[in-house]
Amino acid sequence: MAININNLNSNSQVQQNQQAQVKQELTQSALQSGNNKTQVKSASQDSVSITPQAKQLNELQKKAINDGDYKVDAEKLAASIANFEFKLV
Repeated sequence: MAININNLNSNSQVQQNQQAQVKQELTQSALQSGNNKTQVKSASQDSVSITPQAKQLNELQKKAINDGDYKVDAEKLAASIANFEFKLV
């Protein structure tokens, strides 16, 4: 039995084609508006921002671990692990 390995990256090609089409449509609409000085924005990308409070909490957690002040409830941890395992079955 032969396996067709052509077009393995077809999803990324589709995304590239869609992005090119969006850019082309934006360019055309900018030119049709009669203002050649209009800047065309490219397609936006996803991003993640961490708040200063989250950064501070992360640093406090790391400090507590390094100082030996971070306490783990062993019974709660064991129950969570068991619950997770039961959900996998």
